[in-house]
Amino acid sequence: MSAENRSLAHDSLRVGTRIRTARISTMGHRRRIALMGSAVALTILASACSSSKKSPSTPSSSALAAATTAAAAATTSAAAAVSSAAPAGDAPVKVGLVVKTLTNPFFVAMQKGAQAAAAKIPGVTLLTGAGKTDSDNAGQVTVVENMINAGAKGILITPADSKAIVPSVKKWRDAGIVIIALDSPTEPLDATDALFATDNFKAGVAIGQYAKATFAGKPAKIVTLDLLPSIAVGYLRHNGFLNGFGDATITADTKEQKNTAEVVCEGNSDGDQAKGQAAMETCLQKSPDVNLVYAINEPAATGAYTALKAAGKEKGVLIVAVDGGCAGIQALADGKIAATSQQYPLKMADLGVQAIVTAARGGAKPSGYTDTGVNLIAATPVAGVDSKDLAFGKANCW
Repeated sequence: MSAENRSLAHDSLRVGTRIRTARISTMGHRRRIALMGSAVALTILASACSSSKKSPSTPSSSALAAATTAAAAATTSAAAAVSSAAPAGDAPVKVGLVVKTLTNPFFVAMQKGAQAAAAKIPGVTLLTGAGKTDSDNAGQVTVVENMINAGAKGILITPADSKAIVPSVKKWRDAGIVIIALDSPTEPLDATDALFATDNFKAGVAIGQYAKATFAGKPAKIVTLDLLPSIAVGYLRHNGFLNGFGDATITADTKEQKNTAEVVCEGNSDGDQAKGQAAMETCLQKSPDVNLVYAINEPAATGAYTALKAAGKEKGVLIVAVDGGCAGIQALADGKIAATSQQYPLKMADLGVQAIVTAARGGAKPSGYTDTGVNLIAATPVAGVDSKDLAFGKANCW
């Protein structure tokens, strides 16, 4: 190696040493990057020196410039590799929430829960939407498509139709979108990545057992105010109620809405108060001696009470429902509803938002069913049936 080569190499070694020393005193990944850059520079210089033994020519300043450029490129490449490998802990994420309708207090509460969950996580934007009714599958599909086009990485959805939504869910998942069902399962259940929901059959069983114990052997003439039979959450609650009331042949695995001899009338309330009232009025014309009403939710139960009161029959009919919202708990306190199975939409929404953000930022993808819990709230407890009192209901309502 010529004197000029040795001088250049010595200068580069000193520069490399200074780079290493400076980087070591800072973050670990920068230290590794600097060392990689220095190693590349030294390798190129060594190659230049080796070549000089075979040739009388002296390495020019362009050779040193090439070595410096290569080192910088290696350093930049290494930095990019470290950056891409680092957890995207604060990467922006858009999450979509699509509920059945915003005329139902349950779904209003769920949306508020999702908004609160998103606000707690930096970089998260929540997109919200809903169908026009509890059974508006086409409207929900349109809302989801718009959210995906807007950049949503995952969708939380309460399916309006458990079966009709499945082909669209498959398309979205095939495109890499995480799909989580809230409250209402799809059919089949594993059509979505995950489900965060009440055990709807269990919720029905609880109010069925309460009604059975309250009747204490008295003959029942039952009106059921349901959803459309194709909606899983509807037939699960309905079937659970009848199981709790005594028909053990109806189980959680029964995939269609069943009835027993005690059911004298059934109507589609669509989970809506006005429709619940209308359905109850129709059933009163058909069976004026009804003494027990099962309602899919508290808005439908309130509609039933309104119809019964207008007919002067509100004191002779026991009403049970599912939800546990604050308005429903107040209806228990007022004597309009006897018992309700309280569920927890805020918890469903919170878990759903967290799961999608985790997956979008490189963490575990959600899967399977998570039971978000249910408690029977009763104004008047009955022997043999576990229940919580009004104070518990008020403390946990939404």
